[in-house]
Amino acid sequence: MNAAQTLKSFNLRHTAGREEVLDLFLKAGYALAHNDVETGLGPDHDRVTIYRTLRTFLDKGLLHKVLDDEGGTKYALCRETCAQGHHHHDHVHFKCENCGQTVCLDSVRIPALALPDGYERRETNLLIQGTCRECKP
Repeated sequence: MNAAQTLKSFNLRHTAGREEVLDLFLKAGYALAHNDVETGLGPDHDRVTIYRTLRTFLDKGLLHKVLDDEGGTKYALCRETCAQGHHHHDHVHFKCENCGQTVCLDSVRIPALALPDGYERRETNLLIQGTCRECKP
């Protein structure tokens, strides 16, 4: 599915900016930070508009957050169908220490965790660091 079709399937208004942001994610195949999106789009795109686009994609279930080991946030395409405002990703994320790319390992599931009474899970994140198959010697 291309960017225009994806925007339509998520009932999002089609704009050139949204299509360009989504194209970056479709072509990259790994998680991108806000700065990565800014760099990929170039200086003609407004920082605030990019932020709002990422927020909209996150709220609509098109992207999900990936926590970074450096305390930042990256965004990755949802490979599963997520409900608006509710992501149900229980997969592992892997960050390569060589190239810095963070990818979703959809087939590696995070096991269910039993929390003590009074605690309610909102999201679970697991980041594994090491060397990806492209960087492995």
